[in-house]
Amino acid sequence: IKAIGFLSPILVVILSVIFLKERIYLIRTFSLILGFIGTLIILRPGIIEINIGVYMVLLSGLLWSSVIIITKFMSKTDSAMTILTYQYTFVSFFTMPLAIYFWSNPNYLSIFYSFLAAIVGTILHLCINNSYKLADLSIIQPVWFTQLIFASMLGFLIFGTLPDLFTWIGAILVFVSVLIITYRENYLKKDIAKTSIPQKN
Repeated sequence: IKAIGFLSPILVVILSVIFLKERIYLIRTFSLILGFIGTLIILRPGIIEINIGVYMVLLSGLLWSSVIIITKFMSKTDSAMTILTYQYTFVSFFTMPLAIYFWSNPNYLSIFYSFLAAIVGTILHLCINNSYKLADLSIIQPVWFTQLIFASMLGFLIFGTLPDLFTWIGAILVFVSVLIITYRENYLKKDIAKTSIPQKN
């Protein structure tokens, strides 16, 4: 089921082409597919049963992709902090009834972890919102797969869980996909810069 959640970057690229009129170059498509293959190798999903959980993950991926598209629209006129304020306000408003219904008094350790998660989450969303302002979604989304690499590294450092061979192979593919698109975009920028410089006769 977790692997299905990584369909979001692909959905985002498709939606960005439809609604944002972004160009989807062959190299970007290749990098996206390569990153997704690396993700599948790391997760190695088996034959999953099609149940309500699967449909909820698919719906979650579609909703998250829609949020990214909306955020990209807003990034044209609003700052990253303004967008983050909107996000936190609406999330707090819609989740408040569930929080009240399922409320249980947290202990001090839970409060500390919640506070830490809030700080890290805020920094994360500020970085994401700024990235939407600076680059096309079709460029950004392959980088999203790298979270599996960092998760594996942190899992080893904190919990002592050593990544297996498949994790290393998948991580290499993810890294290569990001490396390809990064090199390609830098090459395009240099090419554009060269053509924009007046040539002396």
